[in-house]
Amino acid sequence: MNTTTYREAVRSALRDALRSDPRVFLMGEDVGRYGGAYACSKGFLDEFGPERIRDTPLSESTFVGAGIGAALGGMRPIVEVMTINFSLLALDQIVNNAATIRHMSGGQFSVPIVVRMATGGGRQLAAQHSHSFEVWYAHVPGIKVLAPATVTDARIMLEAALREPDPVFIFEHAMLYPVEGALDESADPSEVWRAAVRRSGRDVSLITYGGSLGKCLQAADALAAEGVDCEVVDLRSLRPLDTRTVFDSVARTHRAIVVDEGWHTCSLAAEIMASIVEGAFYELDAPPGRVCSAEVPIPYPKHLEDAALPNVDRIVSAVQQLVSKKSTS
Repeated sequence: MNTTTYREAVRSALRDALRSDPRVFLMGEDVGRYGGAYACSKGFLDEFGPERIRDTPLSESTFVGAGIGAALGGMRPIVEVMTINFSLLALDQIVNNAATIRHMSGGQFSVPIVVRMATGGGRQLAAQHSHSFEVWYAHVPGIKVLAPATVTDARIMLEAALREPDPVFIFEHAMLYPVEGALDESADPSEVWRAAVRRSGRDVSLITYGGSLGKCLQAADALAAEGVDCEVVDLRSLRPLDTRTVFDSVARTHRAIVVDEGWHTCSLAAEIMASIVEGAFYELDAPPGRVCSAEVPIPYPKHLEDAALPNVDRIVSAVQQLVSKKSTS
């Protein structure tokens, strides 16, 4: 396996897509001359030209809508929305057009668009640029949602998304771009729709995705020193959810903690917990728990931001409390 950064894995995936299919083009704010807000398209304007690397105005509704139109016309657009909060300006296009056209046309039209965006907190960008709204998109029928947590998934999820006939949204946690990891060149893109067990264990299932995976693995290492053996499940796909892998994990450990950077209320964690109760209730030895962001706009000061987001200490504490509970069986 080669070692590379998450950013370079995304960049490599974009370059391969552009080279392999003339229908593919990239559009978004600052993707061309600037090289992308996170340098994922650096050098692409010179390599592929302005027809295929298109800088757009600061109007997410307009350029996401243009991407939908291009997809309807037979192209394979990759639309980059700089950060997840800006995607709210395009929700009408996403929810009322991209997600519904196949259904509303009786299957006559498909919208093979891929929308990428940075998500998550931890960068001291304050309340307007630190959101984790993945659950909003996972709520919508007609689209699929991916969240790459590893270098390999950052590399292969774009290929998987471009194979789909319908809209796919890829949420890249902004804190991961500089992170280095092993790139598995043999990984199968078709597997990204299945959750992955990143660490096997027998006492508690830590279920998570995206930027929280590393925190869960660190927490599992810390808990192992105390004799608590955690299994860590990376969801990878948020819609559709691979509940089978989650249920199988819970059947092995009989306890579950869901770690989700979204806010506690109406979180993706809540949906996963409900699914566990519906599908694996009799495997549980204790009620499932969750670690989410505090119910506040994400603060700017570093110490307050760290306290508001899920962190290793909070995950460890949640597991310790869970394993101390008596069996419900």
